[in-house]
Amino acid sequence: MKALFVAYSQAYNEEIIDLLDFFGQRGFTRWVDVQGRGSDDGIPHMGSYVWPENNHAMLIFVEDDVVADKILLALKHTDERTPDLGLRAFMWNIEKSC
Repeated sequence: MKALFVAYSQAYNEEIIDLLDFFGQRGFTRWVDVQGRGSDDGIPHMGSYVWPENNHAMLIFVEDDVVADKILLALKHTDERTPDLGLRAFMWNIEKSC
């Protein structure tokens, strides 16, 4: 089992949900109005007058490791198509769940 954490511009929201549906991944937890800025460059997303955009964040637990790799690769391609919007994804191994 893998866990994917994705922080992304709110503009990607529907696209990411569609991507999960495409890979048959139903479950996720999403946080809205998440603030932050990229580690290298990009526009801060702070939900303020100066930086009005916000991020969302999503935690996805994927049973099939191969599917998790495919989702991560699809997220990478999404970010590469529109890098100015901002998307970062991380994958962890999950040892146990109940």
